[in-house]
Amino acid sequence: MQLKNQSTGSPLKNVSLAEKLTLATTALLGASANAQQVDAEWNYSASLLAYSEPDRVSATELIVTADKAYGDAAKLDLKVVLDSLTGASANGAIEQDNPQTFTRPSGKGQFVTAANNTPLDDTFKDTRLQIAASWTDSITEQSRYTIATNLSREYDYRSVGASGELAWDFNQKNTTLSAGLSFASDEILPEGDIPLAFSSMVIDQGQFVTEDEYWNAFDATRIAESDTVSTSELLLGWTQVINRQMLVQLNYGYADMQGYLTDPFKLLSVVDDNGQTQDLVYENRPDSRTQHSLFALTKYHFDESIFDLSYRYISDDWEMKSHTIDSHWRFMTEGGSFWEPHVRIYLQDAAEFYQPFLAQSQTTPEFASADYRIGDMSAMTVGLKYGFQLEGGERAEVRLEYYRQTPNKANQSSVSGLENIELYPEVDALILQFNYYF
Repeated sequence: MQLKNQSTGSPLKNVSLAEKLTLATTALLGASANAQQVDAEWNYSASLLAYSEPDRVSATELIVTADKAYGDAAKLDLKVVLDSLTGASANGAIEQDNPQTFTRPSGKGQFVTAANNTPLDDTFKDTRLQIAASWTDSITEQSRYTIATNLSREYDYRSVGASGELAWDFNQKNTTLSAGLSFASDEILPEGDIPLAFSSMVIDQGQFVTEDEYWNAFDATRIAESDTVSTSELLLGWTQVINRQMLVQLNYGYADMQGYLTDPFKLLSVVDDNGQTQDLVYENRPDSRTQHSLFALTKYHFDESIFDLSYRYISDDWEMKSHTIDSHWRFMTEGGSFWEPHVRIYLQDAAEFYQPFLAQSQTTPEFASADYRIGDMSAMTVGLKYGFQLEGGERAEVRLEYYRQTPNKANQSSVSGLENIELYPEVDALILQFNYYF
């Protein structure tokens, strides 16, 4: 399974946004040039995150970072990420009023989903190791550059990426413009190989006389052992310090993806006029995707709190559009501790080829997917973070959040027999994270 997080998957996004926010926040708080000189010793942080969807996916993520300043401008950042996922993931098939049998992605073995239950593939498990490094240095007193690289490896997925960014300061360093490029090359090596689009899942229900007959039928639904995806991204940024209390930021992003963008593990149910599943076929998505994004942020420093509000808009040629409103409000307390409530609202339009199922009477489309992650949905996250100082100047933070995703009904005529079927189940998740800075 691919573990790449959509919001942090690009080295360019990680480095450039963090760099600009760090510089802008320093200016916002009124730090002097001398205060910006970083201690030449190594600084470290460790983060442990636990994510859980009840009866579905559970994930644990460990992140370790290290950075060191060289002189007044140069800085080296290193990061190691270790992810582990287990549990069950929706395979795209719809529930039925009778048990359903599915073949595991490897072709080795089967599993049965009980009646009136969303089909979940309990083979969803993987481990990812990611290593990233970036180097920042000045070109002139008003400009600097950042170069970065990113390596990621999973059981069935590997990725390598590189990025570069230039930033220029104007107006006594109250205005910063930046431009960056990133490139990534990914290889998908799914368990059981790449399935043929819209081929039927082979299920051994006693119709094969020998094991060789079964494997011949299974292999006929496979087209390759692996496939690739290449991604190119452009990010343009503007950060403006309004006064000692306020700054604003605006980014534009462009991404172009080419290659195998289908999820090799997702299925579609083919139903008759009575809503009964007659076949299970593998999905198919376009082999290219172009995406545009706009991001705006404002941050304001009150006497004893810091408030930030951001908005992100994303659209692509799959006809997916999304709106994200994100807000944090940090309240300072005595002893260097703080409380930070967090609210995030997300709205998404479905991809033009999203369909929760296929009707047996309709012509097979060129592209179709029942993956709820590209469907019409809304989501909300609410949470609270608490940060505090430890002895020796070390810091720690604890974050607890609740996430709810609510799919909306697709624009598709109803089929008799599906009135009482839950085609669009809600997804809930709890997130607990601990950060330690030393």
